[in-house]
Amino acid sequence: MIFDTARAHQFLTRCLVCALVLSGITGCGGPTLKPWHTEHLDAEFEEDKSSKIRTFADYLQLEDEVFRQLQEQVYAGVPTGPEHALKRYSAGSAADPQSRRPNWNRSFELNTDSPRGGVLLLHGLTDSPYTFRALAGVLHAQGFQVIGLRLPGHGTAPSGLASVSWKDMAAAVPLAMRHLAQAVGDRPVHIIGYSTGAPLAVNYTLDALEDGDSRVPDSLVLVSPAVSLHRAAALAGWKHTLSRVPGLGGLAWLQVLPEFDPYKYNSFPTNAAEQVFSVTSAVSGRLRGSARAGALAAFPPTLVFKSSVDATVSTDAVVDNLLARLPSAGHELVLFDVNRSAVKSILLTEDPGPLTDRVMGDGDLPFAVTLVANKHPESNQVIARHKAPFSSDVSRSEPLDLYWPRGVISLSHVALPFPPDDPLYGQRPPENDDVLFLGEMAIQGERGMLKLPDSWL
Repeated sequence: MIFDTARAHQFLTRCLVCALVLSGITGCGGPTLKPWHTEHLDAEFEEDKSSKIRTFADYLQLEDEVFRQLQEQVYAGVPTGPEHALKRYSAGSAADPQSRRPNWNRSFELNTDSPRGGVLLLHGLTDSPYTFRALAGVLHAQGFQVIGLRLPGHGTAPSGLASVSWKDMAAAVPLAMRHLAQAVGDRPVHIIGYSTGAPLAVNYTLDALEDGDSRVPDSLVLVSPAVSLHRAAALAGWKHTLSRVPGLGGLAWLQVLPEFDPYKYNSFPTNAAEQVFSVTSAVSGRLRGSARAGALAAFPPTLVFKSSVDATVSTDAVVDNLLARLPSAGHELVLFDVNRSAVKSILLTEDPGPLTDRVMGDGDLPFAVTLVANKHPESNQVIARHKAPFSSDVSRSEPLDLYWPRGVISLSHVALPFPPDDPLYGQRPPENDDVLFLGEMAIQGERGMLKLPDSWL
């Protein structure tokens, strides 16, 4: 029997479409949507508006209009009172970011009279500039001029991610970079990107290297970078297309949850998944093409922080699709192993040991590696093992005077940008009882008692 690959692919595609349609029909159109899922804020920045929005000041002025629309179209229609205390869009509630100063959902700039350099901070998907609140303060205290850019579609309502394009987000980055470069003059300018903010940082850098007019960053710092996603993420495009069919609007959302986090969306539109897959695919393709053409020689030094276990983005892709393609020029991967003193390999669904062994033992890698791991499997003390580019030998081991917290078995995709004392997501609640705390909560009791979903905890 001859196996017809094309016919098999066509058959599987039809099965996939039928399954998605059936899921939409049986779901009766999906969950009940609220105004923050449905209202379209048409003042939001888009790539097509870049001809009119030419400066960062223009962007901030447009942002004022976006938040005015948010107030009129969403907040104004949401009830208030104690029973709505955990609703983000209920004015004055514990989860209302507009009652806090500053509102960390908005772009911010920390100025200094004589900056030693500039830093642009790019947050991740569904997040807001709050992600880098703490880091921005540290950098500013060290003399840097800092901009935390609110990416289009973020910081307002989840509906913003239902229509945004990754190119809209990419088009906002040059506005902030030009402003920062003008503010610091000939001093260094750096970009720090978290998750989806990382490929946007790389995309801007490739553009700047190609056009010759934009300021090339002096370095990139990428935290849990979204360099590559699982191929299944490509199905989000199919689902998003089907959501336009009458009666299948529920397919426009992968997840609809109560919105109680003041600085991050809990609900997740299908379009958001489609856009992050698109940006990672586009940037990975650009890197591959530039590497083949020998056009990455001037790529700035890049420092990557990554957990060896990450359910969101691939660690192998950071090695193979990004760092291994860059010429040896001061690039480094800081990789965090799991807590070997707290968990044994037999308990793990997938031990990252082979990955760390590969990274530390491969003498052909053109970048340095720092592995942060247990001093030995029976100790929760943490040390850093350093390896030079093109070497398989550990050049030095450095005690860090740090210890794994009790009960913590690993870091994660979201662990790296937030400090342990973060007042919202940290290890301990702040002293002020009026401040909402969503951090380390070990809550036991019957199911269904909390407004916070079990899956979120």
